[in-house]
Amino acid sequence: MLQRFGTLFVGQVHHEDLGFDATPVNERWYDDAHLASPLQTTQELARVMDDVGFDTLWLAEHHFQREGYECIPNTILMATHLAGRTERLRFGCGFNVLPTWHPIRLAEDYAMADILTGGRVRMGIGRGYHPREVEVLRVASATNEDARELFEEQVELLMKALKERSFSHHGRFYDLPPRIPYRGYELEELTLVPKPQNSLECWQPIVSASDRALDFMLDHGISGFVGGGAASGGASETVARRWQEKLADRGSETELGAGLIFGFSFLLADTEAEARRIGQPILEEYQKMFAPLGFAGDVTDAQLRHIGTRGAGAAAGIGGLDEAIESGSWLVGPAEKVIDAFGRLQAQYPGLEEVMVAQPVGAQPSVVLEQMQRFGEEVLPAFTS
Repeated sequence: MLQRFGTLFVGQVHHEDLGFDATPVNERWYDDAHLASPLQTTQELARVMDDVGFDTLWLAEHHFQREGYECIPNTILMATHLAGRTERLRFGCGFNVLPTWHPIRLAEDYAMADILTGGRVRMGIGRGYHPREVEVLRVASATNEDARELFEEQVELLMKALKERSFSHHGRFYDLPPRIPYRGYELEELTLVPKPQNSLECWQPIVSASDRALDFMLDHGISGFVGGGAASGGASETVARRWQEKLADRGSETELGAGLIFGFSFLLADTEAEARRIGQPILEEYQKMFAPLGFAGDVTDAQLRHIGTRGAGAAAGIGGLDEAIESGSWLVGPAEKVIDAFGRLQAQYPGLEEVMVAQPVGAQPSVVLEQMQRFGEEVLPAFTS
């Protein structure tokens, strides 16, 4: 049964214009002060969410985003800071881009955040989808073809560091510790100091939903995000049933939806027509940003050229808000309609306890703040009172 609601905020700036007729993505380049403004927005959002009763503010790690769409490079640092300025709200890493980290440094940072915040920081990991950040920051010896093997080895090392009293690791990309003399003995094992004291939960987006990916997640105790953020689509019964079957194979009988978080885009307004009017340019801005990265369905080279040209995006023929609403990935209209949609979701997935509701990356910060306040006042009480 639904008990907890969160949101994802990736750290966008205020754009003067939105949509296909607005400035193309590659022509956006903001000054340093403007690119730092999402850090203040995040603090304002955390206060609103804490006041109205949300459970988790999920933050996304990204790098080098001069276009102003995703401007928080360190979610653990941000989450630890925000925990000191709020009372109850939890903060999720949605997600730490693991290939840009050394896994042991990530384990250390998370352990410190867990202790300092009393368990209010939630761990999350992902492979990353921006070549500009992954190719620059990941292990130098790894190629694009190595991406899956590198990520899997990093997860193994991360979990060893977090969970084992002492550990060593001898793999393709990491051979730790080096055999060196240290204060009279030969170094053979390492110990993470400190270790998390409150929570070892970890979340990962489910994108391909391949057997290999799902088995790997469950083998390492990782729970899954379905939809939301750059992972297009909303609730997926196919993924949920496969997840349930995988858990059953491991001896865990669960209700459909258990161990998952479903993500949705939403926009509340007095009428559905008004919500569609406000939401359409936000969706177009999202498509401008993410279609070239493969997160707007199947698109042709010609369509990508259209959305990269001012005023030509509408001719690209990429699915609009009507299709997003019909697919269930967008919930729009009065609060009563959104409440009804979550009621149906709750009936369909009785094991689902948590959802993530958000505005896509194209939404202005002022819209994000207003919408979260409104959702907290008009929708949350129907499920959390």
